[in-house]
Parts: sequence; C-alpha cells; structure tokens
Amino acid sequence: MEDQLSSFLDFLSKERNYSENTTAAYRNDLGQFLKWIRSAYPNIDSWQAVTQQMVAEYVDVLKEKSYVASSVARKVAAIKSFFHFMLARSQISHDPTTDIDSPKVKKRLPKTLAVDDVELLLQAPAKKRTPKGLRDSALLHLLYATGMRVSEAVSLRVTDVSLEEGILHCPGKTGSVRDLPLDEETQSILADYLENGRPHLVKNKEETALFLNHRGSQLTRQGLWLIIKAYASEANLSERVTPHTLRHSFAAHKLNSGVELREIQHLLGHANISTTQIYSQLTKENEE
Repeated sequence: MEDQLSSFLDFLSKERNYSENTTAAYRNDLGQFLKWIRSAYPNIDSWQAVTQQMVAEYVDVLKEKSYVASSVARKVAAIKSFFHFMLARSQISHDPTTDIDSPKVKKRLPKTLAVDDVELLLQAPAKKRTPKGLRDSALLHLLYATGMRVSEAVSLRVTDVSLEEGILHCPGKTGSVRDLPLDEETQSILADYLENGRPHLVKNKEETALFLNHRGSQLTRQGLWLIIKAYASEANLSERVTPHTLRHSFAAHKLNSGVELREIQHLLGHANISTTQIYSQLTKENEE
C-alpha cells in the first residue's frame, strides 16, 4: 500500500509541481490514515479493500480527537485526492470517498496591517546602513511592493531584477514567470542594496541568489520569517506579523486604492479569481 502512496506523492511533486511543504502535508495526512487502517482493520492489505464505511469511521475518529474542522477538511481532501488518483489509473475499481462529506469550514478573512503600520515596519530597518540592514530594507519593501510569496522572494536571482525597466521577473509556483512593476522607492532601495549591501554579504562569486544570509548563502524561508518577526517587534506592532501578512496587506491596499481585482489576481499569481475575491470581502467588512 506504501507503493501507491509513493506514486501519488511523486505525481504531486513532479507532475503537479506541488511544493515540498504541500507534498509533505499530503504524506503526513495519508500516512496517518494508513496507520489507522492497519490498526483498526489489520486484515486489510490493499486500498481496493477500503470501504466507504471505513473512511467515514476514520473521519468520525478525527472529530472525536478534537481536530479543528479545517484540519479534518484538509485530511479528508487528501484522502479523496488519493483515491481519485488511483481510480483514474485503474488501481482500484471503486472510490470509497464518493459520498464522504468534508466538514464545513468558515473561511477566515486574511489578517492585514493598516497602511500606517506597514510604514512603521518598512522604516524599522531603514536607519541601519549595514549590509544586513540594507538587505532587510530591500526585502521588506519588495514584499509589500509586489505582494510576492515567501517562496518566490527567497528564490529570486540577481538577474530577476531589472532596475532600468522597473520590473521584477518573479518565478511562480508552477514554473511560470510573471513581471511585477516596481515603484521608484523600491527600485532605489533595491539599487542601494545591490551596490552597498549584497557585495558585503556574498562569499562566493558564483552565488546568484538576490537575498543572502550572513553565511553568504540564499536566505531561507525561516530566515525571512525571523527577519520580519524581529522588525515587527522593533516597530512595536501589536498584530502578529508574518510574511503572508504583507502579501495580504498589499492586496487589500491595492484594492482600496482602486486597482481592478483581475490585475491583483495577476500580481499575486492566483490561478483562479475566486482566490483573489476574498480581499473584496475584507474591503466590504472594513467599510461596515
């Protein structure tokens, strides 16, 4: 049964281009399901033998263990995707999840910062004329100016920045690249970092990553998160600030300033407009 799980995870990673974190989440959720099957039904030796009743029982077990609705929904979605995959490849003759309902999850509105709080955050590293200070200033400004994802920011190469054109070539989740406009202030701060900050951080001339850590290597997601956390504390912001907070704030503030939803969808790299529409709800709530 592990072989089928491995094939499914390879499919997610190689054909669907899912990130390592997303694939790992599927691995954990499906591994947990398989562990329960073997414990509750030790005679089951194939996925073909798994019934709808078993899946429904497992969902009840998750609820009894006090998993929140969003966690149960995610685990059920993983199981459904797995069985859909096997059915499409004729590895099973029936789908035991067909009539299994996921718990309803109330969609929480994204947390955003007020414009004044964003300004406080952006100004926190501005007075530090050290290589790291210049890097952090460029990083924070770029995140808010473009709304890019954390994974996209740490994956940037020096060649992705075109200061002459005022464009950033942003690598997307599926290997695509979208061009994001840079305002004059962000261009200036990036130019300052490239000229006076990065050369003092780089240890290997062959390194092409735009944002570097103290070892001269590509900045990690965790490193980026810690940078934002530190400056949020320094700016005395009461709200919990994460890299995604800046992405949400970018989208909400753009919408408030009159930018069309379709344009924001493109800037954020959303595949579906429905994902972007959550910011319309956020705007309406703020108006009430």
